[in-house]
Amino acid sequence: MNAEVDTSDPGKDSDPEQDKLAEEWAKALDAGEDIEEGKPLGGDVGQAHFDELENSKAAGPSKDLDFILDIPLEVTVEMGRTRMLINDLLQLGQGSVIELNRLAGEPLDVLINNKLVARGEVVVVSEKFGIRITDIVSPLERVKRLK
Repeated sequence: MNAEVDTSDPGKDSDPEQDKLAEEWAKALDAGEDIEEGKPLGGDVGQAHFDELENSKAAGPSKDLDFILDIPLEVTVEMGRTRMLINDLLQLGQGSVIELNRLAGEPLDVLINNKLVARGEVVVVSEKFGIRITDIVSPLERVKRLK
């Protein structure tokens, strides 16, 4: 492949810098013809050698994870959801009942930082509500919910 670049424009004087640039491009294109397909450009390629990894068993949380144990997370327990018009919202008063999309006795969702991680049932602990975890959401189900 011989590449010739014609930079001349009839009616204009030739620019020496443009001519030099055109010559460099032509040389580079000609040099590309000598490269064989499938051969590396940098010369010989050697086999990579890696050290053997040690198999260590962790007994509890790793010391490397200690720095994240104090990070606060937002934990939410969700009974259900509903949609309503602003007009209906403005008419709510003390004693009003809002119907949710869940059945009575159905497990509640446990969300951590707005991501579903578990389900559970309501319990009372020292006169306060709590939740007993009955099911941990599998990683596969968490990925499906992202879509």
